[in-house]
Amino acid sequence: MIESLMIYWGQFTYFMNSGGVIMWVLFFLNLLLWYGLGYRYLTLKRGTRGNVRRLIEKHEKLKDKKIYVGLLDYAVQDAIIAAKIAKKIQQKPREFIYDALFPYIIVISKYSVLVKTIVMLAPLVGLLGTVIGMIETFDALQSSSMFAQGDSIAGGISKALFTTELGLVVAVPGLIIGKILDKKEEQFSLEFEQIVDIISTKDEK
Repeated sequence: MIESLMIYWGQFTYFMNSGGVIMWVLFFLNLLLWYGLGYRYLTLKRGTRGNVRRLIEKHEKLKDKKIYVGLLDYAVQDAIIAAKIAKKIQQKPREFIYDALFPYIIVISKYSVLVKTIVMLAPLVGLLGTVIGMIETFDALQSSSMFAQGDSIAGGISKALFTTELGLVVAVPGLIIGKILDKKEEQFSLEFEQIVDIISTKDEK
């Protein structure tokens, strides 16, 4: 098994080195991208299904027996606790609830900028590899005859194609999945606003 892994690793490094340093830069960006996407996917799990009002009523009825399925369940519970604290000290609950939900607002947006930056940056880095590859190709043509430098010409074109391909491979899935996760983030933001409105309205009556 170790021998087969070494063979695969050798093929992988040969493929990466054939595209030059830019290939390793794109590989590193790809790792960062999927780390950010994976974190956002695991974080942006809503939890209990149903509308926000029913979810709030469920947590109020359960009292000490809480069932936490996802992020929204924790947010609702903290919002309810914040509203109770505000009621005890005779303050308006809205600001307390916002303070309780603030950590969740930070969590749902975490790595969003990272994902968007890599999605925009990867094609540009791939384009940089294309330019480097074409420069090497023209240098080979300029320095000596095409027959003597055939390998250099082919290597330069190959490097240009590899980096362009990998840049798109990194960016396109990141763009699609990132947009889906951004929609989930927007949904969470709207539901947080609903939590604030519903709980604060109840306590202000």
